[in-house]
Amino acid sequence: MTNRIYHLSTCDTCKRILRGIEAIDRFKLIDIKEKKITADDLDWIKKKVGSYEALFSKRARKYRLMGLHEKKLGENDYRKLMLEEYTFLKRPFIVYNDEVFIGNAPKVVEKAYQEINR
Repeated sequence: MTNRIYHLSTCDTCKRILRGIEAIDRFKLIDIKEKKITADDLDWIKKKVGSYEALFSKRARKYRLMGLHEKKLGENDYRKLMLEEYTFLKRPFIVYNDEVFIGNAPKVVEKAYQEINR
């Protein structure tokens, strides 16, 4: 998979993280609201990180609105929800040289910067 970043262009956190990447032109930027992640891409990323749950945002507003916090979700449920609704994707997903960095946790972002900006 080519270097790419799945992000939300209206998200201030994503914007801040993208500004920290020195050679952003080496990446294909994909706004997940404008272009849904494909099943193939989601499955590839899942293989790299180990589970769909690791890619799923339980902080999304719809998570509570849909009552999902009260249900026992399985891997197939996480996959289906992320393919249907971009809001359930943790963001950003950064794919760089066959490595994947998921989300905006400070440790994840720092590790991505160290790898990408060296």
